[in-house]
Order: sequence, then structure tokens, then C-alpha cells
Amino acid sequence: MLKDKIKSLAKAYKEEVIANRRHLHSHPELSYQEFETAKYVASKLEEIGISNLEKKANTGWTALIKGKNPEKKVVALRADMDALPIIEANDVSYKSQNPGVMHACGHDAHTASLLGAAKILNEVKDQFEGTIKLIFQPGEEVAPGGASYMIKDGALENPRPAGIIGQHVMPFIPAGKVGFRQGIYMASADEIYITVKGKGGHGAMPETLIDPVLIASHMIVALQQVVSRAASPKIPSVLSFGKVEALGATNVIPNEVKIQGTFRTLNEDWRAKAHEKMLSIAKGLVEGMGGEVDFEIRKGYPFLKNDPELTARATDAAKAYLGEENVVDLDIWMAAEDFAYYSQEIDGCFYRLGTRNEAKGIISGVHTPTFDIEEDALEIGAGLMAWLAVAELENSQ
Repeated sequence: MLKDKIKSLAKAYKEEVIANRRHLHSHPELSYQEFETAKYVASKLEEIGISNLEKKANTGWTALIKGKNPEKKVVALRADMDALPIIEANDVSYKSQNPGVMHACGHDAHTASLLGAAKILNEVKDQFEGTIKLIFQPGEEVAPGGASYMIKDGALENPRPAGIIGQHVMPFIPAGKVGFRQGIYMASADEIYITVKGKGGHGAMPETLIDPVLIASHMIVALQQVVSRAASPKIPSVLSFGKVEALGATNVIPNEVKIQGTFRTLNEDWRAKAHEKMLSIAKGLVEGMGGEVDFEIRKGYPFLKNDPELTARATDAAKAYLGEENVVDLDIWMAAEDFAYYSQEIDGCFYRLGTRNEAKGIISGVHTPTFDIEEDALEIGAGLMAWLAVAELENSQ
């Protein structure tokens, strides 16, 4: 059976996939700066025997693996390649060699897995019908998202896939297991940039000033009513502020305060209304306290929806590959992913690869300095991606 062949190849290529992941982890590059990563991916694809690469979005690639009757159906597999501006705290042989940059979200594992899947699929291409499109994209971590640029640059055309499958590590799921969810899965993500302006001066004479620190504090608290009072309980929403900058001192009130945050939700109509509500609250409160406000909302990724039929088929295929006990149901996740752009264009399935190993202390969440993965999961990372693509090609609907 082809499934057993893919399993065998995934096991045989496991160490190579791990080696690729470690190389990428050691040499991380920030979003839209993945020049060496892109060269590495291209070289590995060419070693496999895949030479029909097309550059997209400056540092991205697409490539095709054609089976028998290649025009019968096209399925895409996607991986992201960028890293984060984080100083790695892990003491491992493959620790980041680029100061201040770290693969803290698992994109090194995603890229290595897709390279492994590509090697497997290219070896068995005479055993399936259709075409598999490989998509290696830049810039998942930074708005507006590399996926949007890949789409604008034609990554979903010539040929156009019937569906796309993406994989992401999940440190809360044990290695050996994977997770799926049909329908809406991840939130939209908007970036908020606010400047509250007042009149600074000596902290001992606040009556002569317009205190932007006090105004900003009231505004941050007031804005929370957008989620706690204005949002329907049926629509999950998150409003968080992660950066507040007031460059005063113990006895100095500054002229302005800068604030950055994020708004996330799962409904586009409410998303638009929430934007208007935030602007109205901020303007009314700040001006009412004598200040001025610049309030910018940079609209980011849309919400991510998994096509129910494609995801159901992928879930069944994963159960056939791993055993039903190793496939879990996912809850809604309020983080965001630019895979959402693909899922808004064509049928998509975005699933999770378990990478947790408590016995080894591999338990840190993504976007932390101590994030790492159980590398045994990469055998599934490569093999399951290959199998899901083949299983979907075999579906003639």
C-alpha cells in the first residue's frame, strides 16, 4: 500500500529532516529577510530532483511534483520560513547563531517537514495521479503576512490547487499526536497603534499640565468594554495592549504616550464595528480629558476557516495513518495565522503537529526564548503531510 510506503520513507528520511530542521534553527532570518533560507530550500529541492522552482514574493518558492495524469487534480502543501526577533535561551547544539533572532514558532520544523514530504512524494510520484504544489512562503509573522504577497504573486495559479494543506507545531499536544478542527479555527488579527498627546511638565504641578499618562490609563481601561460589553458572547474577541511607552521620569510628565496592541475576533462584521467602537471611545475620552489622540488600526490577517469537507477527509486520512487515538479535536485558537489568506481563496485545512515531551522538559509555548520541539515528531511532520496530499488527490470530488 502507498500509505505503508510513505510511512517507510518517512522513517528512513527522519534523520535528514531533523538535520534540515537543525540547520534552519541555527540560521534563522526575520520576516521578508529569508534570503539564505530560501537558497537552502532551493538547494535541497534541487538535490531531491525538483527543479521547476518559481520565485514568489521575493524570498518564497513554489514548485510542482507531477504524478501520473498531472492535470487530474492539484493539491498544495504550504510551509512558512521566517523567524522571530527573540534571543534564544536554549542550550542546544543547534542554538541560533544569529543574535536576537530565533525560530521560536516552529517554522524551521514546518520547512523541514515540507522538504521531507517533497522528497517522499517525488519518490512515489509514479504511484499517484495529479499534481502536488509546494509553497514555501516568507513573512508569516509580520502583517500583512507573506501569504498575501504569495497570492498576489500568483502562488495559487498555474496551476490552481483545488485545496491547500498547512501544518503548524503545537507544544500543548504530545509528540505522536495531531489535531484537526472543521470550520472557523483561528482569529483575525489587527495591530493597534495609538499616540495620546497632552502637555507635559513637572510632576509636582499636574494642575498646569494635560497628563497623557493619566489619560492613556483611562483610555486603556475604557477600551476593554469593546470586548466585555459591546461584543456578543457568541463571538470570541480579544483586545490586548502589550506596549505602553511614556518617556517621562519620577518627576517628569511627558508630552505624549505611545501604545501598541492587538484586536482579534472570528467575525468580519463585528470586526468592522469593533474598529469603529474603539475609535469612538478613544476620541471621546481623550478629548474629553483635554488631550488629543492618533488612533491607527492596521488591518491584518482574516480569520482562518478550515473547509469542513476537506478537513473531514484529512482527519480520516490522519486516523488511517496514525491510528484514531492519535488524532485529537482542536478548540478555537485566538492566535492568528496568515494561512487564513489561502483558506479565504481556496479550500484549506490547517492542522496541528504535536511536539510536546514533558519527560524531556520540552513544554515551552511558541514565541518564548525556551521554545523547542520533540524532534521525533518530524517523522510524522514529513510523512503525514505527504500522505494527506496523496489521499486528497485520490479523492475525485
